Amino acid sequence: MLKEYKTVGRSGAGEYEEKKSRFLGEAIHIESLQEAEEAIAAIRKKHYDARHHCFAFLAGEPGTPEEIVRSSDDGEPSGTAGKPILEILKGRDLHNTLIVVTRYFGGTLLGTGGLMRSYVNAAAAAADDAELKTMVHGIRMSITCTYPAYGKFQYLFAREGISLGQASYQEDVTFEVLVPEKEEERVRKLVTETTDGRGTCTVKENLLYQKS
Repeated sequence: MLKEYKTVGRSGAGEYEEKKSRFLGEAIHIESLQEAEEAIAAIRKKHYDARHHCFAFLAGEPGTPEEIVRSSDDGEPSGTAGKPILEILKGRDLHNTLIVVTRYFGGTLLGTGGLMRSYVNAAAAAADDAELKTMVHGIRMSITCTYPAYGKFQYLFAREGISLGQASYQEDVTFEVLVPEKEEERVRKLVTETTDGRGTCTVKENLLYQKS
């Protein structure tokens, strides 16, 4: 399992033309085989008069055996469409992402090299147009400390780029932080050192969140 990975946030679209053949690319966020199939079906319906709808996607938990990797030439010569699109996804390290390239035939055969170049360019244009986001497997931690220690934490976490959640002010201060899983031990050590061992630090939940 990848601790951190990139995916599409806002969908992207791009177009490439070669000898009057038009290649329309779309990059879409998906998280399962079903979502990918539904998105491909929707694009086929939207461009019902197009000759080919070639695609590639990675769906499921990135970096695990459960991650699904698929590609399709959809009638184009073998290896000229699906694989080049997949290479765009892998080259940019995108997961839970589908790219579909729809081709409107322009009447002139492009040859193997022309097809591969066209599908790569359309897929890359769609990926470039998309808004990407980084997802992180993290933990929400609750920290309780004295008021003076809380002031130190505000400075220390701000320096690390970690946002503090809403605080509860009672006899002591209790607040939450959201950090990558790999940072848990470092945060615990920081709490121990900053509070001389008097502060407490507990994990509230494990979650997937978008990196700011």
